[in-house]
This record gives sequence, C-alpha cells and structure tokens, in this order.
Amino acid sequence: MNAPGQRPLRADALRNAERLVIAARQAFADDGPEVSLEEIARRAGVGVATLYRRFPSKDDLVAAVLLWRYDERVAPVLEAALVDPDPWRGVVSSLEAAMSLACEEQCTFLAAKSMSNLADGIQDRYFADFTKIVARAQAAGLLRKDLTPEDLPPVAYMLVGVLHVVRAPEWDWRRYLTLLLDGLRPAGATELPALRRPGQT
Repeated sequence: MNAPGQRPLRADALRNAERLVIAARQAFADDGPEVSLEEIARRAGVGVATLYRRFPSKDDLVAAVLLWRYDERVAPVLEAALVDPDPWRGVVSSLEAAMSLACEEQCTFLAAKSMSNLADGIQDRYFADFTKIVARAQAAGLLRKDLTPEDLPPVAYMLVGVLHVVRAPEWDWRRYLTLLLDGLRPAGATELPALRRPGQT
C-alpha cells in the first residue's frame, strides 16, 4: 500500500491503509459510488482523520483500490500469458482478466471524480504487457498481422464499452469478447484501413 517514492509505512499505518482499501471496495459495491468517506472510515474501524492522512481525496482511495485489484486479479494472468506455450490462449486470458476486473469494479470506477489520470499507471502496465502478448500470437501466425500496438487500447475500450450499454443479467460480456476475438483471427480478416501517423494527411 506504499505509493512510489513514499517512505514505507509503519506496521499500524499499513494495517489501517489495508483496512481502508478493503472497506472502500466493499462500500462502493454495497452502497454505490456516492458512499461517503466517513462511511468508509467507519467500516474500516478508523477515524476520518486517519483516512485523510493516507488518502487525501476520494480519487486517491479509488486509485488504491484499483491498484490492489489489478495486482491481485490481472497482473498474475499477464505474467502467465507472457510465457504460455499457446500464445492465442495468452491473448484470450489477458482480455478476459481485464474485462473481469472492469466488470467487477464498475462501482469503484464510477466513484472517481476524475478519471483523466486515475488509472494511467495501471493502463500503461497492462498495455506494455499486452503488446508483448499480442506480438507472440502474431509471430505464431495466430493473430492478424495488421494489428498494431496503437490499435490495442481502442480495441480494449471497445470491449469495456459493452459494460456501459448492456446491463441486463442475461447478457454476458463474454458474448462480445467472442465476437471481438473472431475479428482478431487471421482467417477471413478484411484488410484494415491504413493507420494515419502524426503529420500525415
């Protein structure tokens, strides 16, 4: 729970930070994104002053929740995908992990007042690894060659966008992941329009 550049927390402070992050994640899920910081502190069993010392804003707390969940749910999947003997399986598992996190943490994302810089570090980590995973699948002839690293964030955001459109329980995001994966296969792929580079007209 130590942010980069911060001194390590004392044991009691670390425990408080962990309790706050766990309580915040549960509070967002139970009471929605508008739950107050006072309620989160109460759930964690600490004073509001303790919360603000560690997390000066709600966005700081949201970022800590997302980082915790990413390290727990997504990072290990990407690590395995980078060495998976089946590169296509690595692509699929990487997208499934990202979608699972986005689905499970919808209320956490909505709790942020500003998303502009909130998840940049997590996104950078994800796409740095996912780019390598995609390249492995392309080298093995399992993924279309014309997909570029610049394409990957829009492709992932297209998939995450499903969560904002389809909310009925009978519709599963895996249905749309399957459609997208078929579009990444080399067989029958329609040639993509050229990607415009900076300075090109």
